[in-house]
This record gives sequence, structure tokens and C-alpha cells, in this order.
Amino acid sequence: MGTRQIDFVIAAAPPPRLDKALSRDVPDEAALSRTRLARLITEGAVTVNGAVTTDAKARVEEGAAISITVEAAEDSHIGPEAIALDVIWEDDDLIVVNKPAGMVVHPAPGSPSGTLVNALLYHCGDALSGVGGVKRPGIVHRIDKDTSGLLVVAKSDAAHQGLAAQFEAHSVERYYQALCYGVPEASDPRLRGVKGASFEAGNILRMTTQLARHKTDRQKQAVTFHGGRHAVTRARVIERFGQPPVAALVECWLETGRTHQIRVHMAHAGHGLIGDPVYGGRRKLAAKALPDQAQQTVRDFPRQALHAAVLGFIHPVSGENLRFEAQMPEDMAHLAEALRAPLT
Repeated sequence: MGTRQIDFVIAAAPPPRLDKALSRDVPDEAALSRTRLARLITEGAVTVNGAVTTDAKARVEEGAAISITVEAAEDSHIGPEAIALDVIWEDDDLIVVNKPAGMVVHPAPGSPSGTLVNALLYHCGDALSGVGGVKRPGIVHRIDKDTSGLLVVAKSDAAHQGLAAQFEAHSVERYYQALCYGVPEASDPRLRGVKGASFEAGNILRMTTQLARHKTDRQKQAVTFHGGRHAVTRARVIERFGQPPVAALVECWLETGRTHQIRVHMAHAGHGLIGDPVYGGRRKLAAKALPDQAQQTVRDFPRQALHAAVLGFIHPVSGENLRFEAQMPEDMAHLAEALRAPLT
């Protein structure tokens, strides 16, 4: 198996730990994260002044000569599968895809195959230069199985680190389209009493809470105000449906990116997503507000009506500003059209 050797010298005032010092001073082109460096240290792939050092916490002095031996990326244990992908953008470092509803992003005990990662391994083949020492796509964010839309995936270690840093800094632009029950707008006095809800200029709903695992159902997330992880979602009404309005098309965007965040926040606000089997419920709409066919289409919609429509970020290698849009999928477009049907 081929290897590459990376040689450099520790600069002035190094951090007290070897792994931190290496992370600071390793050349950018090496594309080695601190986690990867720590693993290379414990594997005996790092020498300090010619001596192998396996203690990531060891001290290192200014001027120390470092040599790191990195083996070629190993093949992933996940199998490639010839699954069609809707590729929006691709280069040597990353790929942007429009994921269909029903596809899981990464293999898991309940979904060992047929996932986006299986499809990417087949599609990219030898173009994957390796992420974390393994020839695999670098997943930096996910969308739920039954949510459709845009995902960016790294094909190289450098892209993986750069994208992960942008997601951690919450600088990635992510807009979603959703069809929800009711109309979340400032004129609704009920929303003024929902803890965590507020309104910004332009009739924009802002949900600010903590999110944590549900106490009794570990597959669910729940709003909390003690513990958990900080989460902020904004939503703006694009279109109202029904006479009087009983549903809406909303644009949601994320300040943070927690599991099920939009679904949980919209449900907490009292505007669960149509079709959401976990958080949305099967709400009964006012009988005279929509035509019978529209009512039936809402009842029959099989998934959360949520689509990741816009994704924008800085290319982690070239520095180019990238922004992508994906049209609402056919099933959601059909639902919206049914909701627009006039009463007769």
C-alpha cells in the first residue's frame, strides 16, 4: 500500500500537547484533522526528532522536526451500489446531490443498504481520495430519510475539514420549503404565548429553544429550556391555503442544524408539517375551508412535507461562493396544487 511522508518543523510557542501542536503547524495541503492526527500518533506514524511518539498529550518544543507517515486510504467496508443520483454539482473535492424522499443518507442497523453513501461510493469510485484514511464520502450534514433536497458531500479530506468548519460556524445557507397546518404569522395572538416563539421584521417567526432526546421515545427530539442543545429556526409564510386559511407554504431557514429541528420547532409552534408521522399529527382541517379532494390529498400525504431547497457555502478548496437551488419535488408540488384548488 502506497504511503506519503509529511515533514515540517514546530513553530514558536507551541501548544502544550503534541496533537494540538501538530494540528496548528501541519501544512494545510496535508489535509489532516486533529482527530486524524491523534489517531496517527497512537498508531506510531509520527516521529519527533526522529523518535516515534505515541502519546498525543506529550509536550513538544519549538523547532522539533516532525515526520508523519500517512498510508494510502483504505477501501470502505460499505459496499457501492448502482443507485441513480441527481447530481447538481461535482468536482474533485465535493459533490452536491438532490436527495429523493425515502433515501437514508448513511447505512444504519435499520437501513444497511440502498443509502446515499452506497450510491456515492459507486458513483465516485476511485475519485474518492479518502476521508479520515478511508475511501468514503465525507458526510458533513444530513437530512431525514423522508425529507428531500440538497446535500453537499466531501470527496477529499481537505474538503471535509473545510465544509465541517463552515457547518460548525453556522455559516452555511440552508433554506427549506415546508407545507404546514395553519398559518404561522404575527397576527395570531396564540403564537405570542408560545414559549420560545417571537417575531422579527417582515412577519418572520423565530423559534429559539433547546432540543434534546425525548424522555420516553428515544427516536424523537423534544423542545426543552433546560439542557439540550441550542436551536434557532426562522420561518416565513409564502402562501396561504383555504378559506379561511388552514394551511401554508412556508420558507424555513436554519441558524443551527439539530436533528429534526424544523419539524420539532414547527410542531412546538402549533404548525406541524403536513404528513409528518412523528411530530405533525393527522390534524382535522375545517370541513368548509378546502375542497374535499384537497382534504383527501392532505390526509393521504405519506411523509413530512419538507424539502431542502437552497444550499449555499464557500468552496472549501477553491474559495468560490457556491449556491444551489432544487425545485420542489413532484409529490409536494401536487400537494400544494391541491391546496390551491378553489372552493366550488
